[in-house]
Amino acid sequence: MQFHQTVNHLLSRVATAHRSRIEKRLAAIGIHSGQLAILFELWKTDGRRQVDLASELRLAPPTINKTLTGMIDLGLVTRERLEDDARSTRIFLTDAGEQMRQVIEAEWLEIEEEMLTALTETERLILFDLLTKLKHFYFGTEPEE
Repeated sequence: MQFHQTVNHLLSRVATAHRSRIEKRLAAIGIHSGQLAILFELWKTDGRRQVDLASELRLAPPTINKTLTGMIDLGLVTRERLEDDARSTRIFLTDAGEQMRQVIEAEWLEIEEEMLTALTETERLILFDLLTKLKHFYFGTEPEE
C-alpha cells in the first residue's frame, strides 16, 4: 500500500480541508477555532476555571491565556478572580458571548451539511459512529451508552 492510499493520509487531508473551511467561515464573523472551542465549553458550563478549560481543551497555560485575552478584547468573555481564592480565575460569557451562540450554531450546522452533502443518511451515521470510536480511542474516554 502506498502512502497516499492509507486511511491516515485521507483523514489528514480531509481534516485539513475541513479545518480550513471552518476557519474561513469563523473569520467572517470575527473569531477563530481556538476561541470557538472555548465558547463551546462555556456554553455548556459558564464560569469555568481557566485551568479547567485549559485541561479540557488540552491547551498550554500560555496558549489559553493569549486566546482568552483576545476574547476579552472582543467583548465575548470576562476573567474574574474569586474572592475566596485569588489564585483561581474563572471565565464568564458576556452578553455578546451568549448572543454569538445562535450565529455560530447556524454556521456550524451549515458547514456540516455542506461537508456531508455527498453522503447518504446511512453513510452519515456510519461516519459518525467511526469518528466517535476514534475520538474515544485518542482521548481515552468511554463511549456513552
